[in-house]
Amino acid sequence: MFARITINAKQMGGVPCIRGLRFPVSRVLGLLASGETKESILNAYPYLEAGDIDEALRYAVVLAEDETVELAR
Repeated sequence: MFARITINAKQMGGVPCIRGLRFPVSRVLGLLASGETKESILNAYPYLEAGDIDEALRYAVVLAEDETVELAR
């Protein structure tokens, strides 16, 4: 389902990463959430590809659809 996201218990404690790199999906999402653009991320991390960022976003959507979180009122 996600060809660019890998999970390896012996790498980064099993945290989902981009293409076997020691670059967590959560870092990509955090950068986007803090206002970074796709272009600025790709410039700062030249080993990432545009498809990596797109897939990280799709992965987040699947997780968000799959989990129920009670929000504080």
